[in-house]
This record gives sequence, structure tokens and C-alpha cells, in this order.
Amino acid sequence: MMRSEETDINKEESKCKVSVEKSGRKEAARRGRKPGRKPTKVDMKAKLERSRQSARECRARKKLRYQYLEELVAHREQAVLMLRKELELYRQWCKEIDEGKIPEGALKLITAEDVKMEEDEKSAA
Repeated sequence: MMRSEETDINKEESKCKVSVEKSGRKEAARRGRKPGRKPTKVDMKAKLERSRQSARECRARKKLRYQYLEELVAHREQAVLMLRKELELYRQWCKEIDEGKIPEGALKLITAEDVKMEEDEKSAA
């Protein structure tokens, strides 16, 4: 009897060592609860705490995601406002051109474009 108990213990130890070697950890090879075993209060408390921590992390990620999206929307709204102002400026220039006037800003824009084109031609040559 004594001999069989020692072999049983040795077999269990070797199983643990093999599974520890496979996973590369020094922890116990088998984690979690055994089948058919009722959870203890400690297990339930630990599980609840992990669940609470996970929920906190989820809420934090959600908050960051919403902050990022709000910033993105704010930047896009600013871009839309700038484009609307530019569109209104071009409409005003069109009205002035229709009236036979040369808009001051348009004249500056045209001369700036001419200078830029001349510089590009000089650098290409």
C-alpha cells in the first residue's frame, strides 16, 4: 500500500511539472475550480471584484472614445465654418465681378498666383 501511494504522488507531481514546463510558469499548473465543486465565498468575492474592475475599465475606455469623437466633431465643425466663410467670400467676389468691379482680395490672389507660377518656372529651368 505504501508503495502505490508514493507512485500516485509521484505521478501527480510529474503531471504538474509537465504542465508548468509547457506553460513556462512557476504557478500551480491547474487553475480555477474543480468540476462539481461549489464556489466558496472567497471565490465569489474575487469574481465580483474582477467584474467590477472590468466594468470600471470599460467605462474608462468608453469615456476616452467619446472624448476623442467629440474632439473630432469639434474640429470638423471648425473646418465647415471656415469653408462657409470662404464660400461667402467667393459669392461676394462674384457679385462684385457681375457689377463690373474687381474685388480687392481677388486681385491680390491673382497676383500671388502669378508670382508663384513664375517662381515655379524659374526653379524648373
